[in-house]
Order: sequence, then C-alpha cells, then structure tokens
Amino acid sequence: MAIFIRPLEGIAPFINHVWARLFFFFLFLNRTRVIYRAKPKASQRYIFCANHTSFLDIPSLGLINHKFKFIGKASLKKVPVWGFMYSRLHILVDRASLKSRHKSWLKAQEEIRRGFSVVFFPEGGILTKNPPHTVTFKEGSFRIAVNEQIPIVPVSIPYNHLLLPDKSPLTMHPGRIEMVVHKPIWPEGTGDEAVEKLKKEVRKVIEDTLNSYESR
Repeated sequence: MAIFIRPLEGIAPFINHVWARLFFFFLFLNRTRVIYRAKPKASQRYIFCANHTSFLDIPSLGLINHKFKFIGKASLKKVPVWGFMYSRLHILVDRASLKSRHKSWLKAQEEIRRGFSVVFFPEGGILTKNPPHTVTFKEGSFRIAVNEQIPIVPVSIPYNHLLLPDKSPLTMHPGRIEMVVHKPIWPEGTGDEAVEKLKKEVRKVIEDTLNSYESR
C-alpha cells in the first residue's frame, strides 16, 4: 500500500485542490472566494491555522493550492472511499486519546521535515459557542512552528457556520464560501515565550478579520 500511496503524495496539492472544487460543485456552492494577503510560496513550508466552525472548513482549505497535509479527526477515515485516501495522505488524530494526540504531533513534525506544510485547527475541534469567533487556541501547532522555525499562516473563515452550522440535523444553506489567507507570521525566539507570543498574534489576526466581516 505504501508503494501506491507514496507517488500520490507528490500530487497531493492537486488532489486536495481538485477534490475541494468538485466538493463545492456537487453541493452547488460554486461561489468561492479566497483572498490572499500574501500568496504562499511553493517552496516554503508553513503551518496553516484556521478558525473552525463547520464541516465545510476542511474542503475550504483545500481551495489553497499548496503542498500540505491536514490534521483531521480519526473518524474521517470511515467516510466511504474518500476516507480511505484521506487517512493515508493526511494525519489523523483521536482527540480523546492523549497517546493519539502526541503521535499526531510527532507525525506533523515528521511531515514538515519531509517538505510538507501542515494545516491545523488550533481550537482542537468545533468548540466555539459564538461562531465564527474562536475559543482559546491549543499550543501544539505553535510549538511545532517554534521548534522547526517555520511561519504560521493565519486563515479566517467568516461564513461557513452560516452555510453548514454544526447542529443536528446538518442542514445546508445557500451562500458563498469566503476565506482570507493572511501574511505568514514567523516565530521570534525558541522558548515558551515565543510559543505564547506567536499564538496570541495568530489568534488576533484571525479574530480582527472575523470582526471586520461582522461589522459590514
């Protein structure tokens, strides 16, 4: 199976991007808009950090055509066909398991050293009671950025909670997918203070943008 999966990794950006486009096409959500404050460089490794309010967030991030891997919940591998490929091209984590969270953290660092960028939802899941605004960020993605000395790219997603709210039953509403990809923020230093500073800066950038959308 590894022989089959390894070549696919080389075209992972293409697979992610095409899958995202097809996903929204078949949901009749053809109105998508990605606003780049700075276009990610193909040769640079990043950690993308986005607010998380909807199951639409993963395909939304697939609209960014870059060589990255998702950190996604382990239950996604149960999705027919797509889940099989997702579990082998990306990094799965059982958030209820400390062992699984640690293993995924180590795997993310390994993939970064192999040349991939990584996508995190730093809230640790869909946890906010006031979407699209965030709850406290967990430090894992920021510690990796500091350890590896690579930049974080904040991503603000203002409308997905309106299109597909995290409520039962799941109900799709018409609208437009919109996403703001911000300028990279580099870590300053190598210790705990650098981790905390980076975490605060990234959250502020995301929140300021979400506030600006609400005031329109």
